[in-house]
Amino acid sequence: MILLDTHVLLWVLRGEDRLGSNAAQSIATRHPAHYSSVSVMEMTIKAMQGRLEIPGGVCVVLDDVGLRQLPWVGEHAEAMGEFPELAGHDPFDRALVAQAAAEQLTFLTADRRLLALDRPWILDATR
Repeated sequence: MILLDTHVLLWVLRGEDRLGSNAAQSIATRHPAHYSSVSVMEMTIKAMQGRLEIPGGVCVVLDDVGLRQLPWVGEHAEAMGEFPELAGHDPFDRALVAQAAAEQLTFLTADRRLLALDRPWILDATR
């Protein structure tokens, strides 16, 4: 099972070709593929700031393309403490990495800082 970083989620939603073939295959075959309620919050905030356009009812749209929502819970917040090296990094990214770790999910991202953590379960979404 996998969790998609927010930018990867947007690539899937928009049908962008930045997604690598291995990543696309993982999404297609490692069911269920998850998106986080944290990503929905991040996209909504950026949309409110005029920095991003998302479809209305984005959760329904994501569910319709076969993704499953993963809610944010207290145990995910506690898992953020496992990544002190991310203390100054984007809080949404910290939350998503912690959520993936807590749920033992593979995490697909193209974020170089997250990939540099060198965790075997954090995979490059461009490959």
